[in-house]
Amino acid sequence: MATLRPRAVLVTRPTDYERLLAVHATREQAAFFLRSRGQDIEALYDQHLAFLLALRAVQAAIPHAWRIARAGREELDRFLFGPEDVVLVVGQDGLVANVAKYLRGQPVLGVNPAPELNEGALVRLKPDQVGRLLVATFESAADIERRTMVSASLDDGSTLTALNEVFVGHRSHQSARYVITVDGKSERQSSSGVIIATGTGATGWARSIMTSTRHALPLKPADRRLAFFVREPWPSVATGASIAWGPLGASDDLTIVSNMNEGGVIFADGLEQDHIRFDWGRTVRVGVSSATLNLVQGD
Repeated sequence: MATLRPRAVLVTRPTDYERLLAVHATREQAAFFLRSRGQDIEALYDQHLAFLLALRAVQAAIPHAWRIARAGREELDRFLFGPEDVVLVVGQDGLVANVAKYLRGQPVLGVNPAPELNEGALVRLKPDQVGRLLVATFESAADIERRTMVSASLDDGSTLTALNEVFVGHRSHQSARYVITVDGKSERQSSSGVIIATGTGATGWARSIMTSTRHALPLKPADRRLAFFVREPWPSVATGASIAWGPLGASDDLTIVSNMNEGGVIFADGLEQDHIRFDWGRTVRVGVSSATLNLVQGD
């Protein structure tokens, strides 16, 4: 049986300019809308053109013998990634997190089309690096950083995997009620929800929590451990706040049983619309995922 040729999968999301056109239909209407708010469309159009130039440079760098596919962020939950794929994310750091949970070990090249706008923690590469790194990746000669991910497994068999963090709580981010168990200790709680973060996520939402609570748990992206934080636990006659934060090792689980009649949710990497219902009596176990994000490093 012949081996499939490698496939480069380009992952993108609409630019701000494209999203404006999707709402307002024409450039003139979009420009009028922005002017009415004291803004100018030209800056957004220049950013759009810069993105297109970067995308064309990336496409031109793909070896001619390779197959090419393209997936928008809104299509990721329906896109079928193959074992022979090399994923090219052209855009923001968050787009890498969006695609990570749909992969099963495929290498990812994060390309930054706008270094002046994007932080570049995950999209570190320039378009002119893509050609040689694709070849090196195919030949298993590229430097790969294996970033730890977090997995949430529910009692009905469904799972949710994330690169940054998993949120367990109420969809309103207020008054989530549940029983939490970790390290052999259990407690009934009422809080704004629980965040379970990786080393990658420790620079995002979890960092904000650590800053405000002064509960620091330094994590590196490749560390095979996690950190959990209970947001604003409320002590009362029925609920406690003694389990508020801590580390989770590679073989540790944090278990949460929902006491919410409605509104309980679990979502990953800030994508609230892509959530799992977490109603009364349901149980979720959260720990280190067996999957990793295999991020190709620059040369």
